[in-house]
Amino acid sequence: MRCPFCGCENSRVIDSRNVNESVRRRRQCLGCGSRFTTYEWIQEGSLLVIKKDGRREDFSREKLTSGIRKACAKRPVSSEAIEQMVDEIESELHRLGRAEVPSRVIGDMVMERLRRLDGVAYVRFASVYRAFADVEELKREADTFAQHKLVSDLKSQLPLFSEKG
Repeated sequence: MRCPFCGCENSRVIDSRNVNESVRRRRQCLGCGSRFTTYEWIQEGSLLVIKKDGRREDFSREKLTSGIRKACAKRPVSSEAIEQMVDEIESELHRLGRAEVPSRVIGDMVMERLRRLDGVAYVRFASVYRAFADVEELKREADTFAQHKLVSDLKSQLPLFSEKG
């Protein structure tokens, strides 16, 4: 493992922990003494994404993370929450057991998780993912989200008065 600070190839592992389906290792460079973190996960068979226009490209964890980060920019969403979301989506894709997955499936997975995580990030992602033709479509999506959130918030609340007479 190459040190990101000095480039030295010698480091020692200080701490290892299982995180979701990966291993987090805390390392210390034997050259400069700096500490850094690495993540390791089992590389599943390659996964191809079928784009809307029919093209196929390799699944890119970095591209997925980048898209989610853009939607969550300047929102109170932690990097850890984003990484966890990407881990969940990637694991779910591999559990499907298919070599090729339509981009629509990945987009739907992101939308579902962003809807629960942050409403503004959800609408931002939806505006790009669904390629709204005009502001009215965007407004309808935001209104649908707000109505869904209101209903789910009401279901999670305790009743104000007891039903007993």
